[in-house]
Amino acid sequence: MGRLSKQILVVASFALLVVGCNSGNQNTEVKYSGALRSMMSGDLQATASLDSLSKKPHLYALGAFENLKGEIQIFDGKAFNSTVQSGNLVFDKTFDKKASLIVYAEISSWQNIEIPSAIDSSKKLETFIEKQANQLGIDAEKPIPFLIEGMAKSLSWHVINWKDGDTEHTHQKHKESGLKGVEENKKVEIIGFFSKSHQAVFTHHTTFLHMHFKNQNEELAGHVDDLKLSSNMILILPKG
Repeated sequence: MGRLSKQILVVASFALLVVGCNSGNQNTEVKYSGALRSMMSGDLQATASLDSLSKKPHLYALGAFENLKGEIQIFDGKAFNSTVQSGNLVFDKTFDKKASLIVYAEISSWQNIEIPSAIDSSKKLETFIEKQANQLGIDAEKPIPFLIEGMAKSLSWHVINWKDGDTEHTHQKHKESGLKGVEENKKVEIIGFFSKSHQAVFTHHTTFLHMHFKNQNEELAGHVDDLKLSSNMILILPKG
């Protein structure tokens, strides 16, 4: 084999190696439909059908049903959606309903980061997520999906059940319209999305985070209103 042929073979092999490495990278793009600002103005109509997302592999999503009749939580393609019926929390594990707001991503591979004990509030968690993302080469200027697992010191939650015909929307009324409660020193799994550029879209105007949860026994799930972290909790970010 001549020198030129050998050089061509080396270049071709290197190109195949690069393609092979890149083909393993997952697409961590966050997508959404609907907006909090629209709901706060009284537009509660459906913007997306859950059925259209049901075939997506490794789907992670959160949001609210149309007409604000329940919360959406999807972990790795499994729905733990929660509604309120006759004053009781009821799970809907189908993909039959529609959403006023939904935020989602398809993540097949994650990496664990231990959360230091000093990170004990949602506000500190914002800063920690951004710092860890930058260290891992994740673009923190774009929305980031994340999970948190462990024993939460305190987790305040609600499952919305908006009254038909009520046109006066406030954040406080949303939290109080259905069921609410506090989980203390309980193991939870949280799904969340971090973004510095989607306030009033899929995060509230006072935060860069939107989080939902399910408890260890999968008997309770809904929207996270406030979170106080304890030691030994784990932040889980996408590999990419």
